[in-house]
Amino acid sequence: MRDYLNGSLGLVDAHGKFHDPMNGANVRRAAQEGARDVGDIHCAPFVLEAKNTASPAVPTWIRQAEIEAVHAGFPFGVVVRKVRGSSVTMGRVHVSVRTWTRMRLALGMPTAEFAALYGWSVSLRGLDTSRWYLTTTMRDFAHLVGDYRRNAPSGVSERAVR
Repeated sequence: MRDYLNGSLGLVDAHGKFHDPMNGANVRRAAQEGARDVGDIHCAPFVLEAKNTASPAVPTWIRQAEIEAVHAGFPFGVVVRKVRGSSVTMGRVHVSVRTWTRMRLALGMPTAEFAALYGWSVSLRGLDTSRWYLTTTMRDFAHLVGDYRRNAPSGVSERAVR
């Protein structure tokens, strides 16, 4: 995931070496912090919680990712689940409805345009809205990260997109 995002965002050369190793935009694996875990991968402004399991627990994972994003000081926590037997581009990226809305507002996009441009699909799990989430592919998420970095107002803070 890290290598794919760095390549998609143009942060590495053909051999996978960073163009600028000190660039804060580089996607990196985070050091594990124990009780105050900061997620698996930092892809500013996103913290990615990586999962490779046979049985999904997406709403629980999303809550975990959002807590870890707060610990890391990032505005958005997302879950990336590997799809077995498929390339990393087909990995599934899951976000809460709240995070999806905050990303959309930060980019200043209408709901339908944001959903269509990045291939989001909705999972509604009963009447409990805390279990609802949206999903896209890693490929579409990489486009979102690039667009966010280019187009979101600089200095967009956690409070500004709530």
